[in-house]
Amino acid sequence: IVLVEIIKENLRAQGITDSAVELLSDTSHEEAEKMMQADQFLDVLIPRGSARLINRVKEKSKVPVIETGVGNCTVFVDESADLEMASQIVINAKTQRPSVCNAAESLVVHAKVAAEFLPKLCEDLKKVHPVEFRADEAALKIFQAQENCPAIAATTEDFGTEYLDYIMSVKTVNSLDEAIEHINRYSSRHSESIVTRDYFNAQKFQDEIDAAAVYVNASTRFTDGFVFGLGAEIGISTQKLHARGPMGLEALTSTKYLIEGTGQTR
Repeated sequence: IVLVEIIKENLRAQGITDSAVELLSDTSHEEAEKMMQADQFLDVLIPRGSARLINRVKEKSKVPVIETGVGNCTVFVDESADLEMASQIVINAKTQRPSVCNAAESLVVHAKVAAEFLPKLCEDLKKVHPVEFRADEAALKIFQAQENCPAIAATTEDFGTEYLDYIMSVKTVNSLDEAIEHINRYSSRHSESIVTRDYFNAQKFQDEIDAAAVYVNASTRFTDGFVFGLGAEIGISTQKLHARGPMGLEALTSTKYLIEGTGQTR
């Protein structure tokens, strides 16, 4: 309510009608359903909330929808990665704020460094916050050999789950191509990161991963409208039309062409 009043006050100060912004106080399902059917009045709906809510709006709405917020973000630790850097990136991406959409939910590790990296990650996590791993067979064996490193066998569903908690799926791969294929299969197209020293692997990852934000040697937690310099963030779009990635106010605008002539014809 306070934010709406501030916006209205500023609109009036600029000579713009404050009715351009309205707050709907009725948040019932019935009113939400009415909005979804009001395509003669509304240009777009941007649902914010759980994956269940967003999917319901997508399925039922006659009004165009921009899908935002669902995050199943991944960090891939390449065989050439600086493992200390990789550990800090994974810890930040997973534990700094696990309930947000740009937190990492999945870890993909090259098999050549898994035996060294995963025990290190477990030890480093003990200093921050414990994380339960849902691991494939190879990773599970490594975790089970460690002390106080909670891990259980992953199901196929785990790799596509947005946990929003101190839980992380773990997949080992034998190549960059396998990592890219796995991520593109299970991700929500939000934010994906590779930790690598190999320039060509970094470029291939950025070229072939289908996501709104693709990082090299950085945490997925940076995907944010304010961080990207867009000002107030409306949401993070995980689709390709009409906007993709963090959305500022400009993403809500469209183009209007004004043409003046002196009798030209075609």
